[in-house]
Amino acid sequence: MVQKLRCIPYRLQKDVEDSNSSVTSRINVLMISTPNRDDLVFPKGGWENDETVHEAACREALEEAGVKGILDEDPLGVWEFRSKSRQNCCNMEGGCRGYMFALEVTEELDSWAEQTSYKRKWLSPEEAYKFCRYDWMRDALQVFLRAIEERGSRRAEKLVELPMFPAADSMAEHQMLTSAGCSEKPPTVQHLEESFTNKCIVQG
Repeated sequence: MVQKLRCIPYRLQKDVEDSNSSVTSRINVLMISTPNRDDLVFPKGGWENDETVHEAACREALEEAGVKGILDEDPLGVWEFRSKSRQNCCNMEGGCRGYMFALEVTEELDSWAEQTSYKRKWLSPEEAYKFCRYDWMRDALQVFLRAIEERGSRRAEKLVELPMFPAADSMAEHQMLTSAGCSEKPPTVQHLEESFTNKCIVQG
């Protein structure tokens, strides 16, 4: 079975207000068009022997859509499907296994390697759902939106639980940690810096 990967590039709009405070109402996802087709797909491809699946996902997003960003370390899921030309076959000839990742876009290039073949388009989740070429891509999009909502809820809960310290106490605690040899940067920042490549950052 052929191994494939795709990523859902997305961005959060900062100037959108929603009465329900829904994270998904602020999301745009990036899809690409292919010649002579009206529907859209997410950046896709395989991976080389000398790269990880995360590096390959970042490379495909860069080559096909001209974007860089922060890639979630864990895939949204794994979907098995057959190529379009063999979907009516009874056997599994042409079968593919697709890994889908979420990529938060931090940089959008004006020109990219496969610009002549792929045109990019930012869409709301509702628009993207309508343009998806395959049913399994719609399923992946729904999984992505649920994951984003859950992540937003967890962040909100953590903000509520954070203790408040007077400024003086906070400075004293910072000095104590520094003198004890502790890093001044949060572990998450260290992890992101260690995972940085020229294509994207992998975030756990």
